[in-house]
Amino acid sequence: MTGFAGLLTAAKPLEDGLALMVPETWHQGRTAYGGFSSALALAAACKIGGDGLPPLRSAQMAMMAPVNGRVEARARIERAGRNATWIAAEIHAEKGLAFSASFVFMGAVDSGLHINDRPTPEHLVPCDEARAVTYTRHTPAFLANNFETRHALLPREGKRPEMCRWVRTCERDRLDPMVEMLLVGDALPPGVMPMLHAAVPVSTMHWQVNLLTPAPATQDGWWLLSTVGDYAECGCSSQRMAIWNTQGEPVMAGMQSIALFG
Repeated sequence: MTGFAGLLTAAKPLEDGLALMVPETWHQGRTAYGGFSSALALAAACKIGGDGLPPLRSAQMAMMAPVNGRVEARARIERAGRNATWIAAEIHAEKGLAFSASFVFMGAVDSGLHINDRPTPEHLVPCDEARAVTYTRHTPAFLANNFETRHALLPREGKRPEMCRWVRTCERDRLDPMVEMLLVGDALPPGVMPMLHAAVPVSTMHWQVNLLTPAPATQDGWWLLSTVGDYAECGCSSQRMAIWNTQGEPVMAGMQSIALFG
């Protein structure tokens, strides 16, 4: 059983989290796919937070070392206020600390401010008309085994530091919606990948996301993902990330720092 929901069900419970073996079907190179680690840390945080935990609204993830083999995801409540709760989570692998995260959970409050300036990309191909992405032997294991993807934009001339695709998990029925968002949210390659030689190694260092709704929902599990590399220098790239549902409603906004080894 290697689906994410099944792995959580079969995981060994710990007093402050859970322990499991990371299947190679979730690998991206020699480490677990970043969305897997992020979703696992969130699952540990939700376990510690309990049933009364408000919705997730923001998260910061640091990917420090390979997450593979037997891992332990542990969490602790840093502060529980009247309306917001901060929970820290860590994943330890064989050689020690490999991943850390900070989550903020907050209930809705009345506000007179209403801004929504996150339109979907231009020339978008609707999900039901989009063609499937062809997987090859070079496709990362996590993607080939756990996700379906479709091209969301028509081919354009020239290379651009951006990617946009429809993505959904193969197994999603038993997933908490917020866990699903982190599991899906890092599924695209870095935006600058079209500008690089295929053999250039890349590695995410930090990922920050803001949830734009307390209840993510979409049709048939499909989410529209976009990554845009807006800076690359001295081996580092900064990119903007976004997720919309099939109705074009913005669901998550993010930013990522990526190391480029070439």
